[in-house]
Amino acid sequence: MKKLLLAFCALLPLFAFASGPSVHLDKAGNDLTDKESLKNGFKTYINYCLGCHQLQYQRYNRTFKDLGIEEADGIENFMYTGEKPGDHITNTMPAKEAAKWFGSAPPDLTLEARLRTPDWIYTYLRSFYMDDKRPFGVNNKLFKDVGMPHVLQDLQGVSSIDEQSNVTPAMGGSLTTEEYDIVVRDLANFLEYVGEPSKLEREAMGYNVLIFLFIFFIISYFLKKEYWKDIH
Repeated sequence: MKKLLLAFCALLPLFAFASGPSVHLDKAGNDLTDKESLKNGFKTYINYCLGCHQLQYQRYNRTFKDLGIEEADGIENFMYTGEKPGDHITNTMPAKEAAKWFGSAPPDLTLEARLRTPDWIYTYLRSFYMDDKRPFGVNNKLFKDVGMPHVLQDLQGVSSIDEQSNVTPAMGGSLTTEEYDIVVRDLANFLEYVGEPSKLEREAMGYNVLIFLFIFFIISYFLKKEYWKDIH
């Protein structure tokens, strides 16, 4: 056992080196209580992401309920290919062909925010730049040699990378930089919600339990004093 621990400790520096240098992540400033932000992020996901990336563990009707969307409105504005409200949010992209097109099949995004963090998603979608050497003509500072196109390029515009390896401000998009940042923030917010739809309920329940335990402690303390006052 001692030899095993020593071997593991000897390998730790290798693991640290393999993980690469830390990368600065911009703060998304998410707010899961902001229903309008979540709705906007859901809309962006449906229009720009669903063609390649599924949410195979999330159902349409659960999303409608949590985001305060009437089912009829959800069917009309968020469901374009004939699914039923109780269906999971999936697409019809064949995995084998997608792996040939992109180098690997596009990942499911249900748990992406839990795996990467919302700040990573926010920074990633603001870090694309033109690169003629890549198959789709773009690269990403946060994810080197990324295998996907910049699907939000029409909104953001075109960026390049300077001699200091900084991504330059985008030009030619339909949105201003501030407007694009809001779109990406809303999308990151939505993906954080999808990763754990009951997060706010769970946190609220945790606070209620702590309050109950605090009150119970006070009652127990005075009850204990009442029981023992005659003994002392």
